[in-house]
Amino acid sequence: MATQSSTATPGCQQRERELMRLLPLWPHEIADRSLAGRLRVVALLRRALRAERKRGLAGHWTYDLSRHAQLIALYHAERVATCKHASVSETHEMS
Repeated sequence: MATQSSTATPGCQQRERELMRLLPLWPHEIADRSLAGRLRVVALLRRALRAERKRGLAGHWTYDLSRHAQLIALYHAERVATCKHASVSETHEMS
């Protein structure tokens, strides 16, 4: 495991740290950068965002604006990465 994080780029390390902090995922789920793995992370982020939004609208004491903002930023970043991954795989299939 230590060898994987030492070869990862700084952006990948930040993504891993944020995912570990915000979502209940196993390390192998975070390391999965396949299209299916990314789609699963996007779905989990969407679910976490929905729950956080509900807490905020209800005025629940556990609502955290900072966590909500971090979830939104990570969700958008994962969506962009998923779209890029999908377009790259489509390009490879066409050639």
